[in-house]
Amino acid sequence: MKPRANARPRRGSRWSRAVTEHSDALDLEASVFKLPADAMARSLKRSADRSTRRKSSPFRSAMSMLTFYENRAGSKLPATRKRALARAKAELRRLYKRPAK
Repeated sequence: MKPRANARPRRGSRWSRAVTEHSDALDLEASVFKLPADAMARSLKRSADRSTRRKSSPFRSAMSMLTFYENRAGSKLPATRKRALARAKAELRRLYKRPAK
């Protein structure tokens, strides 16, 4: 199969990685998504509470960053990390005194 004349070579674009590292809404700590669930939730809460650039409430900003990471990782995310992310979401709800789902 011949490549198109104007096709750019693929270099493995990592735009989602850039979002988590250089988010306009939150300044995340390094490797925040590799932490245990409770530490991950506390770190996201700290980042969201300190941020002056977010566009919505701290809870929504923290939860959306967590959901963004989960959605971008997709099927490549191991089951253990998926469970950790679910526990982190529950912990975030508890930290912000939001009702559990």
